[in-house]
Amino acid sequence: MYPKPLQNLIKEFSKLPGIGPRTAARFAFSLLQKSEYESELLANAILKLKEETMICKNCFNISEKDLCEFCSNAKRDKSAICLIEEAMNIPVIENTRKFTGLYHVLGGVIRPNEGIGPENLNIKELIKRIKTNKIKEIIIAINPNTEGETTALYMTKILKPFHVKITRLARGLSAGSDLEYADQTTVSNAILERIEYK
Repeated sequence: MYPKPLQNLIKEFSKLPGIGPRTAARFAFSLLQKSEYESELLANAILKLKEETMICKNCFNISEKDLCEFCSNAKRDKSAICLIEEAMNIPVIENTRKFTGLYHVLGGVIRPNEGIGPENLNIKELIKRIKTNKIKEIIIAINPNTEGETTALYMTKILKPFHVKITRLARGLSAGSDLEYADQTTVSNAILERIEYK
């Protein structure tokens, strides 16, 4: 129905999370209407994303250097680590201006039905950080859905022996919601009213 180059672009857009065939087609047709210069800007931005970013060797955040802006910032509280699923959750917490510690990106949650177990997450690296640094608190800021709760319970169990304070965000976040879409007030309250795992 469409020329092959257009079909290929729609196919590639469709591979992105949350993008169905119709949205992918809209993106592709929108690009057809852009100037060659604008198309080149998009293509270069995509290429530079892979060429000029890396994973922070300490916390697994997205970075332009070996250490991300948080891990390399001497003013951050090095005794508190906020444990999150993905790097895209960091701005949500940062925008509240209520947390001044460091982060640790798990790289997902436990999903047995998809073959993702604890061994697929950045858990060993978190334990290494706890053992080698003076960590006083781990804040579990994982989405409060079924997989998130399973992961939070698992993390609580394996972190208990290290005698660090383990808290989770307060229930300002509704069950089944995504941290990424929560408003600042809700996330602020959740951070300020976090509760300790017993």
